[in-house]
Amino acid sequence: MTRRAQGGPVGAGVDEGGFITLDGVEKVFQVRRRTGLLRSERREVRAVDGISFRVARGEVVGYIGPNGAGKSTTIKMLTGILTPSGGRLRVAGIDPSRERTRLAHRIGVVFGQRTTLWWDLPLRDSYRLMHRMYRIPDRRYRENLDRCVELLDLGELLEVPVRQLSLGQRMRGDIAAALLHDPEVLYLDEPTIGLDVVSKVKVRQFLKDLNAERGTTVLLTTHDLTDIEQLCSRVMVIDHGRLMYDGSLAGLHEVGESERMLVVDLERELPPIRLESEGVDGRPPVRVVKVEGPRQWLAFPAAASAAPLVARIAAGYPLVDLSVREPDIEAVIARMYESAP
Repeated sequence: MTRRAQGGPVGAGVDEGGFITLDGVEKVFQVRRRTGLLRSERREVRAVDGISFRVARGEVVGYIGPNGAGKSTTIKMLTGILTPSGGRLRVAGIDPSRERTRLAHRIGVVFGQRTTLWWDLPLRDSYRLMHRMYRIPDRRYRENLDRCVELLDLGELLEVPVRQLSLGQRMRGDIAAALLHDPEVLYLDEPTIGLDVVSKVKVRQFLKDLNAERGTTVLLTTHDLTDIEQLCSRVMVIDHGRLMYDGSLAGLHEVGESERMLVVDLERELPPIRLESEGVDGRPPVRVVKVEGPRQWLAFPAAASAAPLVARIAAGYPLVDLSVREPDIEAVIARMYESAP
C-alpha cells in the first residue's frame, strides 16, 4: 500500500538526481529454521522490498516505522555495512557497498543500540583515535570537539570510560563522535533513546543548528514523533520492508486519522468535559476517552492544533495542569492499514 502525501506521490518533491538515491532496493536474508532433530528448512525474509526514494542535499528526513519494518537494514545498506540484494543505491554519487572506505569520510552514523566508541577508553581517547583515523586537520578537530562538548554538555564526561556512561550520556558521546570529521550526511538511528527531557531538547537544537549552519543532510529513524515534528520537514513510513508514505507529518496524521491525547488535571472531580462546539479547527469532535477523579483524557485529531482546545478548556473549567501525548508510530500505521481501500 502506497499513500499519497498531500497531493504528491511517494518520492515527489525531491531533486530528480538526489543526494541520496534508492531505486528498487531490496535486501533478502536466507534464514534457516529447524523442523526436526536433524532437519531444517531455509526460507527467505525480505527485510527491504523494492524501496525507491530521493533525498536532496541539506534535507532533514524522518524515516519511521514499527520494529522490524526495515529501517535499520536500510541505514546499513546506505553506509555500506550491508550489500543490497537488488536495485540501485547511491550516496553522493558513491556506491556504498563498493566504496565503503571512500564513503566513510563523507558520512556520520549513530546507532542508538550500538556504540562506535571504544568501550574501555575514556571518551576523550575515543575522540583522539577518530581524529587520527579520519585524518581531521588539528584546528578543525579542536573546533568541532569544543562545539560538541559545549552544546551536548560533555565537559564532565571526557575522562570517563565509555562503559561507565549511562545510555543517555553515551548517546550524546556517539553523536559528537559522528560529527568530528564534518560529514555531509548524518544517519541517526534512534538518537534520543534513553535521554531525559532536557537532554532531548539539547540534542534536537544541536541537530537543527547543524543543519542550518552546515547544510548537513540528515536521515533520522525514531519512535519519538516529537523528534520528527521538531526536526523534519518530510517523513517517510516503512513497514514490512515497503515504503507506505512519503510527505509531511501533518499529511501522515491525516492519512492515518491519528489522534493525540490531551491529559487534563482539574482542581476537583467533575463530569466529563463538554465543549460548546463540536470539533477543533473543523476536524472530527473531541472525545473524552477516560475520567479518573480530577484527571480526564481527551482525544483530538493529531493534525489539529492543541492551542484552541486548551484555551476553551481553560476558559470554562478550573484547570490545574495538562499535557499532550503524541500517538505511537505503530498506532498511526495500524490506522493507515485499517483505512486502506
